[in-house]
Amino acid sequence: MLTIIRNGEVYSPHYIGKKDILIVHDKIGYIEDKINLPEKFVEIKEIEAAGMLVVPGFIDAHVHIIGGGGEGGFKTRTPEIQLTDATLAGITTLVGVLGTDGTTRTMKALVAKARSLEEEGISCYVHTGSYQVPVKTLTGEIEDDLILIDKIIGAGEIAIADHRSSQPTYEEMAKIASAARIGGMLSGKAGIVNVHVGDSFDHLKVINEVVEKTDIPIRQFYPTHINRNPHLFEEGIRYAKKGGYVDFTTSSIPKFLEEGEVKCSIGLRQMLQHGVDIAQITFTSDGQASLPDFDANGELIGLKIGQVSTLYKEVRDAIVEEGVTLDQALKLITENPARILKLQQKGKLETGKDADIVLLNKEDLMISTVIARGRVMVQDGQAVVKGTFEG
Repeated sequence: MLTIIRNGEVYSPHYIGKKDILIVHDKIGYIEDKINLPEKFVEIKEIEAAGMLVVPGFIDAHVHIIGGGGEGGFKTRTPEIQLTDATLAGITTLVGVLGTDGTTRTMKALVAKARSLEEEGISCYVHTGSYQVPVKTLTGEIEDDLILIDKIIGAGEIAIADHRSSQPTYEEMAKIASAARIGGMLSGKAGIVNVHVGDSFDHLKVINEVVEKTDIPIRQFYPTHINRNPHLFEEGIRYAKKGGYVDFTTSSIPKFLEEGEVKCSIGLRQMLQHGVDIAQITFTSDGQASLPDFDANGELIGLKIGQVSTLYKEVRDAIVEEGVTLDQALKLITENPARILKLQQKGKLETGKDADIVLLNKEDLMISTVIARGRVMVQDGQAVVKGTFEG
């Protein structure tokens, strides 16, 4: 199967000009100023991209793909993600996590869901474990999970600074990071430790202690929810300036923002103004997590579900409302997570990489077409491929 995208303005995510892109099966075959095809050649699907921006497929590196929540009892468990939840949001690669519940949500189910999403057409990986320490793995050991299970690329999300965490000591976190690091080295994977950071004023204390007292590098950790409150956000700036990665969570509700949660697009601008290298920042959605919904009096009236669609929305807001350049903002959900997670076939539009491509309308930056591993999943803003049970 050959597909050619013609006349689009290509961001790789850095701008490389108006180009044609030839897709060969599931890979990018060529990117040239003009690709001329011989007459009476094999059938080729052509996509006209004049007036479009052609960018890498988006990576959402923190999603509860088999559902999350449950903190309000069994009825508050959120549902699994569906294929078009991701594709309509421009997402061609997901990384699944468990979260609070490591008992009824299991690693077996997480890996199975990752494989089902792959069969439906997008790429999916997972981290081993949940909030709890000791880490509940698939094989019994973090190293073994990373070395033997292709879909497992890191550990987490391990919870710290949160009343729902296991209150891990720095020694316990050091052992988790060491196991993940060794497993990653032996398997050629990132072996990253994805860390849920809660509201406590302990902030990133346990991570900083590991870095100060051991030889484990700061970039072995990948703390998320760094924008959940102003004091954690300020700590996140200090942490990033020491060389650490920081991840913003895009799913939210108005009540959280009113109480001080830092809107991702605004937080990005502020971090850049403080001199944080954009290469150390990512956005993830925390999709399918449960979000408590409150009325005007602060009373709980129900639960909402974190949406993966917020991922690109916040990137777009950063461009349109905060003055962040397109190529900078795109890095947060393409090149940066691909590099941090060692997803070497993802994150850039380059010859030989996976053909994960999004076409944006140039005028309003809205998603028009989504291609995952060479297959058109969304066309003119409509899903043309649906999940098995989506009808």
